[in-house]
Amino acid sequence: MSGLSEIVDSLESKLDMLARRLDHVKQANKELEGEVSRSGALIRRQNEEIVALKQQNESLKMANSLLGSDDNKRETKLKINSLIREIDYCIAQLSD
Repeated sequence: MSGLSEIVDSLESKLDMLARRLDHVKQANKELEGEVSRSGALIRRQNEEIVALKQQNESLKMANSLLGSDDNKRETKLKINSLIREIDYCIAQLSD
């Protein structure tokens, strides 16, 4: 009978050790999930900042060409023509 009790004690200690490892792995998993969440939020903020900076860059290019720079005159003329077409379309819609 003592052999059986030793086996049971051994199994109990191994199960206890396994339970502690499981708790440790669960805790590590929670930490990693938190890190993934924080990284995702950081990526979203950076993407929003990139979009805002691109818009600001385009605005600065247009303002620069309106002030007399030769670098982006073609793009500015195209943008102005596009805005004029949109205004004409709106006026036509209001006239109907």
